[in-house]
Amino acid sequence: MKKLFILAITLCSSLFTVDATDKKDLVDYVNPLVGSQSKISLSTGNTYPAIAMPWGMNFWMPQTGKMGDGWQYTYTANKIRGFKQTHQPSPWINDYGQFSIMPVVGKPEFNEEKRASWFAHKGETATPYYYKVYLAEHDVVTEMAPTERAVLFRFTFPENDHSYVVVDAFDKGSYIKVIPEENKIIGYTTRNSGGVPENFKNYFIIEFDKPFTYKATVANGNLQENVTEQTTDHAGAIIGFQTHKGEQVHARIASSFISFEQAALNMKELGKDNIEQLAKKGKEAWNQVLGKIEVEGGNLDQYRTFYSCLYRSLLFPRKFYELDAAGQPVHYSPYNGQVLPGYMYTDTGFWDTFRCLFPLLNLMYPSVNKEMQEGLINTYKESGFFPEWASPGHRGCMVGNNSASVLVDAYMKGVKVDDIKTLYEGLIHGTENVHPQVSSTGRLGYEYYNKLGYVPYDVKINENAARTLEYAYNDWCIYQLAKELKRPKKEINLFAKRAMNYKNLFDKESKLMRGRNEDGTFQSPFSPLKWGNAFTEGNSWHYTWSVFHDPQGLIDLMGGKEMFITMMDSVFAVPPIFDDSYYGQVIHEIREMTVMNMGNYAHGNQPIQHMIYLYDYAGQPWKAQYWLRQVMDRMYSPTPDGYCGDEDNGQTSAWYVFSALGFYPVCPGTDEYIIGAPLFKKATLHFENGNSLVIDAPNNSKKNFYVNSMNVNDTDYTKNYLRHKDLFKGGTIKVDMSNRPNKNRGTKEEDMPYSFSKQQ
Repeated sequence: MKKLFILAITLCSSLFTVDATDKKDLVDYVNPLVGSQSKISLSTGNTYPAIAMPWGMNFWMPQTGKMGDGWQYTYTANKIRGFKQTHQPSPWINDYGQFSIMPVVGKPEFNEEKRASWFAHKGETATPYYYKVYLAEHDVVTEMAPTERAVLFRFTFPENDHSYVVVDAFDKGSYIKVIPEENKIIGYTTRNSGGVPENFKNYFIIEFDKPFTYKATVANGNLQENVTEQTTDHAGAIIGFQTHKGEQVHARIASSFISFEQAALNMKELGKDNIEQLAKKGKEAWNQVLGKIEVEGGNLDQYRTFYSCLYRSLLFPRKFYELDAAGQPVHYSPYNGQVLPGYMYTDTGFWDTFRCLFPLLNLMYPSVNKEMQEGLINTYKESGFFPEWASPGHRGCMVGNNSASVLVDAYMKGVKVDDIKTLYEGLIHGTENVHPQVSSTGRLGYEYYNKLGYVPYDVKINENAARTLEYAYNDWCIYQLAKELKRPKKEINLFAKRAMNYKNLFDKESKLMRGRNEDGTFQSPFSPLKWGNAFTEGNSWHYTWSVFHDPQGLIDLMGGKEMFITMMDSVFAVPPIFDDSYYGQVIHEIREMTVMNMGNYAHGNQPIQHMIYLYDYAGQPWKAQYWLRQVMDRMYSPTPDGYCGDEDNGQTSAWYVFSALGFYPVCPGTDEYIIGAPLFKKATLHFENGNSLVIDAPNNSKKNFYVNSMNVNDTDYTKNYLRHKDLFKGGTIKVDMSNRPNKNRGTKEEDMPYSFSKQQ
């Protein structure tokens, strides 16, 4: 009887603990629908199912939203209007390079409302590399499998004399041509949301494997049978044929930002593969990049969450370059409209992603980030500025000059561009200029900042305190590179001095950052709970911690470690009260904070995401370990409402990836990762240099989330940080986990991570 009981216990425990490496297809854990149950008032990710290759130029997706709607797929929708090529990085930025294809039966219906079909998630299969859905209205199964710049569709039709495929090139200027003798449709779409030159076009080619028995084009809703060409505001086409039950019709699609000829070259990515073969290759591509990190000893939901987050971390920035006939990279410049040689990546905002998305690439995918960095050099050459938010060109969004962080962190971690002279020149240029059309590119308010050491509150530059804090960190990044490049001492000292500008906003009375007027007085009245105003999508309680490069300096300003800890504790202790008067309404970021029951900690937005790790700088790492596990367990899940705010191009996902491994890059530009606590019993990181690092925490569990001790390559390790170069060497980090905090570990001064003021 005892043996039976033990066996039962063993079986039960095996249901809840799974070995991720037992299942080599890590991509099977990914759910592309995570985060898609979102709306304007409450974001649980604001994602869509991106059916794509890692960093692929073109994504594909089922479209439930109306043409032009940034919420182009929502989990709660019941109808699909088409299958859309998309380049949308977020619903707020919206889309470009978009068109759709849709199978219909019975009537050649172009109108997106009338052609739409009911569907159910039970009839939907969504993976990163393959998508399938049953369209109930038309009794058609639609499948697709993408490459980086092309896609293969397979439509399984019912028996019908009137089966059609609709091609919608969207409005705002489009072209379509039906070429029946070649079973082909070509066209271009120009619809965009900004950030493009006048000559912007996305050229597409669609090839079918069945002759057309019906052809028509559409101009602004007017269907014209047997007319094969349209250039108008809103162009489209419908082709048709008789089908027998279960007949499969294929559509091969490729697009290009350069030309129809380049689109034809991009089509070659499909080769002669069928959809199963393409899906298999796509699966292998995803397994390869996901397999760089293998986790073990967790439960199924944790695996699904981890790999879904890693998938989201490997989508943006996307490739914007194409390969010419000789296989060389070439790109249409979204900055000057020319076709130029070299790499280009786009569709990301550095205000979000400098924090840990780009550091993740530097750690695990440096060869890919090398291409991205070379692309950034091209952006500067073509526009005169590094981007801060690009989609596909410069976009007016967010604050800061965080291209400095992205470029410097890569260089300091060995991901070095060929033209360092131009990189440095571009960094300096960005400190003394603002883009003439897009004021969020460069540094808005640089004249005040360079003269006074802050952007004043009362000179009609919004979110001024946030800008000051980020510019100070950005200046520290430039200081790091200036030192590395052995620039003149006067130059190095200038940026060292500016890196301390954060101090100019510290209010001793509240012990928080506060807007400051041009005459030196602080803004008045001042509410630390007021969102926006002097800050960006947060309040003073959130932004005060944005001293990434000098936490010790912030500790000193607050009066020492004890008070610093008290202030941090207060973030979680106070109720989720807020002041929304700047916006005049409760923006979704505020609502996402209030519903999480974690005080004023607003993980759903970026400014405070690093804060928990600051406990390490004040000698109480166990508090970081507690709150990190709370956030991972409560705010992430592998479900359609799986995020606690906007996912934001991989940043919120990369936070989970790093935190689940047990360390985090609080200050990109240093070589340090701040230690938290691992989520899994074991994780193996496979680096591009051929070395592997094992993080071994065998007694990790739901209750054992505290670090009792740590051993790095057989040596006791008490520091609160790990170094990049040491991780790259590989080896084993053994972590003894406990259900009680060890209040003696990581408390000594020599255990504290880097702070700039300590170096002065």
